[in-house]
Amino acid sequence: MKLGFLAGYSGKVINIDIDKIKRAESMGYDSVWTAEAYGSDAVTPAAWVLAQTDKIKVGTAIMQMPGRSPACTAMTAMTLNQLSNGRFILGLGASGPQVVEGWHGVAYGKPVTRIKEYVSIVKKIMAREEPVQHQGFHYSMPYTGEDGTGLGKPLKSILQADNDIPIYTASITPRGLTGSAEVADGVFPIWMNPDRFDVLQAPIQKGLDKAGKTLMNYDIAPFVTCIMGDDIDACRMPVKGNMALYIGGMGARGKNFYTDYTSALGFEDAAIKIQDLYLAGKKDEAMAAVPDELVDACALVGPESVIRERLQAWKKAGDKGHVSSMLIGSGQAAALEVIASEML
Repeated sequence: MKLGFLAGYSGKVINIDIDKIKRAESMGYDSVWTAEAYGSDAVTPAAWVLAQTDKIKVGTAIMQMPGRSPACTAMTAMTLNQLSNGRFILGLGASGPQVVEGWHGVAYGKPVTRIKEYVSIVKKIMAREEPVQHQGFHYSMPYTGEDGTGLGKPLKSILQADNDIPIYTASITPRGLTGSAEVADGVFPIWMNPDRFDVLQAPIQKGLDKAGKTLMNYDIAPFVTCIMGDDIDACRMPVKGNMALYIGGMGARGKNFYTDYTSALGFEDAAIKIQDLYLAGKKDEAMAAVPDELVDACALVGPESVIRERLQAWKKAGDKGHVSSMLIGSGQAAALEVIASEML
């Protein structure tokens, strides 16, 4: 089992705790991950961390595909990987329609089609075998639209080939999981119950079969929040707040992937209630409606003894090949140490 540490994205003021990242590096954490929503970006902090560390890998979880052309992303990934002596991991995501169309100002389109096209183009650029050409639903290289000049020509990266950069995607829908397993090297479920791999298994296996791969070639790397403390109810509250935001507010009714995913995990009634309350503006009630059982299944909360006990389920999932990385979200250095001592 590999351990990663989620640095996330910043609020109003950018704050990157390099000391904490270096401490995680010294504990044996394999990776640290930056993020972006509609404030701080994921790439600049990744470069900042890579420049100030020696061993730990740095990934993006995630870079929003609609905000960058595939060529721009490939250029960025190859540049960071070369500068860091091979320590960069490229994590991509489609984001959601409200952010894509409201923030980036482009059509949401077909997210699974986008990820397949995007990864295909990025891999062609990284391989540097020939000038890149692609004609698809989302991307055309060279551009062939009526508003173009017609002067575009296929190009090949100036940088040397680099086929060693892992590519991960953020996916939780069945079609998204299948597409990810088919074209990518790993996937980030936003949360996961290690005892319920069956929720992910069939669509992932379908994609692996299409690509002629096995789970040995594919990293399932869920985000796992950890809050350690004597009062387990208090530890659960931040997790409930985050889950309520995603289940209730990250998408319109009938178009919220997190609501559907929570239902698939066995909490359909709760998912519907949380969304109804959140969309009605009752955010506190929505948070209270998140079941303790959902939090306890997917996060690590409570006293050290409880966390160590729950980590046994993650160990079993790792032994079965159902989880190969845990990406820990925690502001507590002591919690990171507990997890490292148990899992590494």
